[in-house]
Amino acid sequence: MENYLKEALEIVKAQASVRTMTEEEITTMVKKLADGIKAISEGCSVNDDNDTLDMDPKKAIKEKSITCVECGKSFKILTKKHIATHGLTVEEYRERCGYKKGTPLVCKSLQRERRKKMKDMKLWERRNQN
Repeated sequence: MENYLKEALEIVKAQASVRTMTEEEITTMVKKLADGIKAISEGCSVNDDNDTLDMDPKKAIKEKSITCVECGKSFKILTKKHIATHGLTVEEYRERCGYKKGTPLVCKSLQRERRKKMKDMKLWERRNQN
């Protein structure tokens, strides 16, 4: 397992040098890569279905990213098109993750930025003038 871990650490170190990663993301990525490298070297297939159960939907929406609970990929916005690749609608995805009906599938920083932009535009005042 040591060689797999060393290889995984090298890959994650390279990834972390290119983008900002949380401690949790680094740890998860190292574990997944080490397990994946070990499985490939032993001739086994990597089982992605197991990973969906490990991801806590409450921890999926982070400050600078949102992680797809189905595949584990990180995004700023979880699009309808991406969710469809898992054979789900946005509503089904929210229900499966236990999110409330109107929960936005975007990272927290982008959500705050959008909310501020809408408040600055004051569209409700414009509508009342017409």
